Amino acid sequence: MSIPSPAEGVLWLGPIPLRGYAFAIILGIIVAVWVSEKRWQARGGRAGDIQDIALWAVPFGLVGGRIYHVMTDWQLYFGEGANPVEALYIWRGGLGVWGAIALGAVGAIIGARTKGIKIVPLLDTIAPTCLLAMGIGRWGNWFNQELFGRPTDLPWGLEIDPSRYPEGPSQFPEGTLFHPTFLYEFCWDVLAFFVIVYLQKKLRLGGGRVVALYVMAYCLGRGMIETLRIDNVQLADVLGLRWSEWMSIILFVLAAAWWAYATFTGRGKVEEEVYSDPAKAPGNDPDSKGDTEKDSVGDDADTGADTGTDNGTDAEESSTKA
Repeated sequence: MSIPSPAEGVLWLGPIPLRGYAFAIILGIIVAVWVSEKRWQARGGRAGDIQDIALWAVPFGLVGGRIYHVMTDWQLYFGEGANPVEALYIWRGGLGVWGAIALGAVGAIIGARTKGIKIVPLLDTIAPTCLLAMGIGRWGNWFNQELFGRPTDLPWGLEIDPSRYPEGPSQFPEGTLFHPTFLYEFCWDVLAFFVIVYLQKKLRLGGGRVVALYVMAYCLGRGMIETLRIDNVQLADVLGLRWSEWMSIILFVLAAAWWAYATFTGRGKVEEEVYSDPAKAPGNDPDSKGDTEKDSVGDDADTGADTGTDNGTDAEESSTKA
């Protein structure tokens, strides 16, 4: 038993080629935005806010992810015999998750400020859904046959074309299977999403504690999965660990520290208001107010008309009796 890999990393929509890596990334973004919209409206936000903010966050995140990847593996693009132009070939893979999160958050903050939205409740809303985006996006590694783990004899071992081996076709014997790290991370991210959403509701988390849970959960899973990977990276030995492992450790500690601080100082409560500008809240925009006033005037007029009819009827009855 084994998991096959695609013969090619391209999906064909009729005559139109769609790279599997790009498809996975786009699908992950769509799912994350859709779920975030539902969560935001449940918090009292306006429908469409998340879609507008995504117009800022997604491009920033993609650029940040690519910059981080190029910075941590710069020899692939600027080393001897490398072609710097290939740093722009994002469809071939290569998005550093921490760069995507960092710059994506900057884009989200910019978008939030343009709409009068409070930053902390917004980030607490969208943070768990980033796990869905990242988990679905990992299927892009499956299409590209990259970032797989060390050899395994488990029944869910992953088939990899020998041309994709880090050190070339002769690195492993024919028929070798590998840990499907993309699948491990997908399962971990989806599970973590549901756990965080449950804890948020159960413990009434706010004040950035949902973001802290998201970072801790992802770092824990990523740190464990990273120990399985055998791909060649430039920073493979930083004080005995890969750079990405150190990032998982450092960010986990920082997120845990924020969780503790927000919890023990009382700053981790759920915010009652998600808009910094009350005028931007649902039901407070000028158009809806105008409609409400018109409806109110109409109701008053109807009431007056009914009252006049009733008074006239009473007068006729009194005259008849007299």
